Amino acid sequence: MNSNLDIYPNLLKLIGKTPLIKLNKITSNYKGDYYAKWEAFNPGHSNKDRIALYIIEDLEKQGKIDKESTIIETTSGNTGFSLAMVAIIKGYKCVLAVNSKCSNDKINMLRALGAEVYVCPANVKADDPRSYHQIAKKLLIETKNSIYINQYFNELNVQAHYQTTGPEIWKQTEGNITHLVACSGTGGTISGCARYLKKMNPSIKIIGVDAYGSVLKKYHETNELDPNEIYPYRIEGLGKNHIPSTTNFELIDEFVKVTDEKSAYMARSITKEEGIFVGYTSGAAFEAVRLLNKKNKFSSKDKVVVIFPDHGSRYLSKIYNEKWMLEQGFSHFNLFEKQSKVEYI
Repeated sequence: MNSNLDIYPNLLKLIGKTPLIKLNKITSNYKGDYYAKWEAFNPGHSNKDRIALYIIEDLEKQGKIDKESTIIETTSGNTGFSLAMVAIIKGYKCVLAVNSKCSNDKINMLRALGAEVYVCPANVKADDPRSYHQIAKKLLIETKNSIYINQYFNELNVQAHYQTTGPEIWKQTEGNITHLVACSGTGGTISGCARYLKKMNPSIKIIGVDAYGSVLKKYHETNELDPNEIYPYRIEGLGKNHIPSTTNFELIDEFVKVTDEKSAYMARSITKEEGIFVGYTSGAAFEAVRLLNKKNKFSSKDKVVVIFPDHGSRYLSKIYNEKWMLEQGFSHFNLFEKQSKVEYI
């Protein structure tokens, strides 16, 4: 066999080293240069591959799991997919508690990978016994030889991105990055990248993206969790109704809040204008860029990196589904869709 061929022993060797892609059409009226760190190039199609592998391999090194172990986790879908994928290759069982906001596409993918899936109501408090946090804890007690990944409070979530994503971005931009824009859910991605990038250059601005209905932006500004900020929203993997310890607020310079509707349109716009088939949170991240440009936050010399966390194929039943968009009451959808027409003969 030719040793020069790129042959990998398994999928896990493909995790990381994702591309940085210059954005062109969608940024034509903006000051500065914009680049997408597209994490869909990971084999599990999201940035969560990085933490799944990093955390499980750390547990192996510490001798905390063996071939009879069951991995338990709460997830909006992407972490679960990555954990299920890693579990298949390494030989572990995987049980996942997901919230009902998780798309059917993601749930079907999790089941296809052999994971045991519990769907829990999304719009309940974190301490509600029906929440996916509490269900995961209950499953941990009931399942012999199990371990709870607990990504919201696991420092390895941050460390994975400090060791991989941050250095990749620094190297790919040759140290010229001026701003990082990233959605904040668990906070692992933005905090890990921020820790590395600010170590290399403290003047780099870190901009977090939050959802209306989430508490993160106000907590960043006041250091207080305001329950009045909490209400149902549709974007998956973004924002929280509690404060994850994996979010390092001191490293984040600013938060921008985005709406469900505008984020959905933006994801579809990126797909149509750049040919990059992005997910809902990618739309949210770039919607924040649009809002910042309206406030003239960037200069012609800036190099802005935006993290696109996953692939659009996970949202075929949601933002890429006409019926779903209309059901959400996204009032400008029909006008938006006139840009792209499908004729049935």
